Amino acid sequence: MGEIILHHYDTSPFSEKVRLMLGIKGLAWRSVIQPVIMPKPDLTPLTGGYRRIPVMQIGADIYCDSQVILAEIERRHPTPPVVRGADWAVNLWADRLWFQATVVVIFAEMGDAVPKEFIADREKLSGRPFDTGAMKAAAPFMRQQWRAYAAWLEDGLKQDDFLGGKTPSLADVAAWMNVWWLSGASPTIADELMAGLDRTRAWRDRVRAIGHGKRSDMTPAEAVKVATASEPTSDVACDPGDPSGVKKGDRVVVQADDYGRDPVEGVLVGLSRDRISLAREVGEIDVSHVHFPRAGYVLAKR
Repeated sequence: MGEIILHHYDTSPFSEKVRLMLGIKGLAWRSVIQPVIMPKPDLTPLTGGYRRIPVMQIGADIYCDSQVILAEIERRHPTPPVVRGADWAVNLWADRLWFQATVVVIFAEMGDAVPKEFIADREKLSGRPFDTGAMKAAAPFMRQQWRAYAAWLEDGLKQDDFLGGKTPSLADVAAWMNVWWLSGASPTIADELMAGLDRTRAWRDRVRAIGHGKRSDMTPAEAVKVATASEPTSDVACDPGDPSGVKKGDRVVVQADDYGRDPVEGVLVGLSRDRISLAREVGEIDVSHVHFPRAGYVLAKR
């Protein structure tokens, strides 16, 4: 199957989704800690310029964005099953609407203490000002939204221990990110916003107890050596009827549609309803395949 290498950092909320997924599956994985801010000289050569965290590597296959990472883990390790029903829609809601509320609630509290270097980096990443004053002004509204979203969890936990039933599903993984991040960054506010949501608070304890699987450390240089010594997967195909009009072998560019829109160029080798795969030549790494989700990403012919 190939060793799972996760490029992340410990305070990354999107990485926490992947770490929890690895815990649910009971998998062993290698941890490569990357910088919180740019530059990321050991990451961007692997991804072709994509800078967001997390990134998963299996040999010379590089998976960018937690959405495609979670899908690939589920594909390679289907037991126990995690993705069910409309879970991907729940995942996108938690990644965007709920996450934006969490960002405002957290940084309204701690934004004044954030280093200038972090602020400058996130302004470049998002393409807009990191305005703590605006966040403080919006925080009362966003706290209301955050609690409303948490109340949906409360309702979803009436019948079973998890949103997915008796065992966790992707809906649990998606929702966990926001609860985990706020609970760690500002536990007092988290407790205030979950006051009276007893099922949700008990769920938080159950999910936390799952853990992250078996983690062991790896250096960025070691991860690059793995890519250098590996061949990318060959089981990729292109849908000839894809509405984009691009074909296998076309030179294309892929970028996120929300933030961190650094374009990644390559030759199209795989295209399906949920994934884009590019072949890239990267110096000593030779050829790698870089994979992106369809939802939330723009694909265009170069």
